[in-house]
Amino acid sequence: MISRRQLTQALAALTATAALTSCTPAGPSATQPQPPPPATSTATASPGNTPTWGPIKQIKAGVLDIGYAETGPANGKPVILLHGWPYDIHSYVDVAPALAAAGFRVFIPYLRGSGSTTFLSPATTRNGQQTAVATDIINFMDALGIQRATIAGFDWGARTATVLAALWPERFTGLVSVSGYLITNLKANQQPLPPAAELGWWYQYYFATERGVQGYTRNRAEFNKLIWQTGSPKWHFDDATYQRTAQSFANPDHVAIVVHNYRWRLSLAPGEPQYDALEQKLAAAPMISIPAITIASDFDGAAANGAGYRDKFTGRYDHRVLPGIGHNVPQEAPREFTKAVIDVTG
Repeated sequence: MISRRQLTQALAALTATAALTSCTPAGPSATQPQPPPPATSTATASPGNTPTWGPIKQIKAGVLDIGYAETGPANGKPVILLHGWPYDIHSYVDVAPALAAAGFRVFIPYLRGSGSTTFLSPATTRNGQQTAVATDIINFMDALGIQRATIAGFDWGARTATVLAALWPERFTGLVSVSGYLITNLKANQQPLPPAAELGWWYQYYFATERGVQGYTRNRAEFNKLIWQTGSPKWHFDDATYQRTAQSFANPDHVAIVVHNYRWRLSLAPGEPQYDALEQKLAAAPMISIPAITIASDFDGAAANGAGYRDKFTGRYDHRVLPGIGHNVPQEAPREFTKAVIDVTG
């Protein structure tokens, strides 16, 4: 169990970071932990919050050579933080040191197609389907000798974390998922949405075309900056903050993985047969039995109350709503995200 002292240390670490970056609200008293103030993302993000995790490490795991950041005590409780698209490990630049201060051993891998994570063989299919990405994390854990961990993420990272909790619950002590239960159901994805909702997914349809592939290949930096701006309209990040992450999009497999992921979701590209059995299990919309906290933000719109997926979580559960926050929750609201990880671990 995480002690009150460790919680205070974690929140104090975030407070110290906030003083440098003006990204988060003022922290609690040094002697008594307090509930975090309302989340806000209206301040300008600064590149001054230099990552504290040191050089990026590499480890061969499954079909990949995975790049990852690591911080925190060697004997700490493992927590794995998963980024989304179009983001990278720097979404956790404030969360990671706070969790390390609370005694966690923190691992932040680059997902396939991002940063320094590369395929071991040029012959391997550049597959972005949900069970392929989830299997990467199981292989990552096995390569590092991690038997069990808390898993947390947003966007692709939240989908991957939820898939992991559903398929391998014995490997995870808790789940933090932004936007809730995000397991993809291919049959359900064939149903049209109201026009306003369809507009929000314009890029999925763009990627379904060859023009979209060429456009993303040529303009990925501008494209992804637009996604940041539309997904988090109140988060006034500066160019240096964006460029730090944009370097990850230079990965040689980035375009192929992104395009396949979105085409697969629309059943426009096949998955690989070795994942069929896992996908069949997910098609049944399995329950999440491990302790879980879901987080919603302005990005979730009318679904922010979590009512649409509450019954998918059968273990200890809490749902938290962060008004004023956009899609990149751990970078926009690091205090709240850190507290969720600490709380779900117990």
